[in-house]
Amino acid sequence: MTENRFPEENLKRNAALLSVASNSSLVVLKLVVGYLTGAVSIISEAAHSAVDLLASFIAFYAVKKSDLPPDEDHAYGHGKFENLSGAVEALLIIVAAVWIVYEALDKFYAQSMPELLEYGIGIMLISIGMNYWVSGRLMAVARRTESHALEADALHLRADIWTSAGVLIGLLIIKVTGLYWLDPLIAMLIAIIVFKAGYNMTKKSVHELTDIALPPEEEAIISEIVNGHEEVISFHRLRTRRSGSYRLIDMHLILYKDMHLDKAHAVCDQLEKEIEARLGLCDVVIHIEPCDYHDGFGSCPLPQEKE
Repeated sequence: MTENRFPEENLKRNAALLSVASNSSLVVLKLVVGYLTGAVSIISEAAHSAVDLLASFIAFYAVKKSDLPPDEDHAYGHGKFENLSGAVEALLIIVAAVWIVYEALDKFYAQSMPELLEYGIGIMLISIGMNYWVSGRLMAVARRTESHALEADALHLRADIWTSAGVLIGLLIIKVTGLYWLDPLIAMLIAIIVFKAGYNMTKKSVHELTDIALPPEEEAIISEIVNGHEEVISFHRLRTRRSGSYRLIDMHLILYKDMHLDKAHAVCDQLEKEIEARLGLCDVVIHIEPCDYHDGFGSCPLPQEKE
C-alpha cells in the first residue's frame, strides 16, 4: 500500500477541525436563540447542528485513525474506520430526525406563537453563510483525498443549508402573517430532509462496509489499462472493494510463458502505476500465470516481437 501522504493527512485533519469549530459555534447560537424565541423550528435546527457537531468529532477521529499505516492486526490499513464513521454519522442523523418530529408534534398541540423572530432570522442567515463556506471546503478536501468521512460531514452541512433556508423563509412568513402553526410544520419538513440524508448515507456506508465492488465505470478503467498492454494476454478473477480512501484491487494476469521474471515484474509495476494514476489511492495485488496454464488458449500465442 502506498505510504502515507503527510500533506494530505494534515489537510484532512485541518478540514475536520474546521468543521468541529463551526458546528460548535452554531449549536450554541441556535440553542440560545431557539429558547429565547420559543420557535421549535430553530431548536430543531440546533439539534441538527448538534448532530453535525458530533459527526464532525467522529470524522476527525476517523481521518486520524484511517491514516495510520498497516500494522500486525490491520494488514490492509485502517481505512475502514472512515466507512464505519460514515455509518455512525448516518444513524445519528436518523435519530435527530425522529427527535425533531417528536418536538414538532408537541409544539403543534401547544399552539404558542414564537417571539423575537428577528433573532431567529439573523441566526439562520449566519448559519447558511457559515455552512456554505465550510461545506465547500470540506467537499474540496474530501474529493482531493477521497475521504469518505469528510464527504459525509460535508453532506451534513449541505443538508443544514437547505433546512436553515426553510426555517428562514418560515420565520419571515410567521412574522408577517402570524401563522404560528407554520413553525412546527417547518420542523416536520426539516425532519423529512434530515431522515432522507441519513438513509442515503446509511445505504452507502453499509455497501462499503460489506465490501461491495467498485463502480462499473472504475472497473472498466482497470480493464482498459490491463488490455492496453501488449505484454498481457488476458486477465481474470478481478476483485475490487474500498477501504476508506483506498481502492483494494486484485487480479490474475496471464502472460507469455517464456517471459523473464524481471520483465513480468516490470509489467505488473507499470500496471499498478497506471491504475493508481487514473483512480487515485490504490492497493493492487497481481497474481501472474503463464499462458499454457489454461486449457482454453490451445497453444500459447507468441510475443509480438517473435511473430
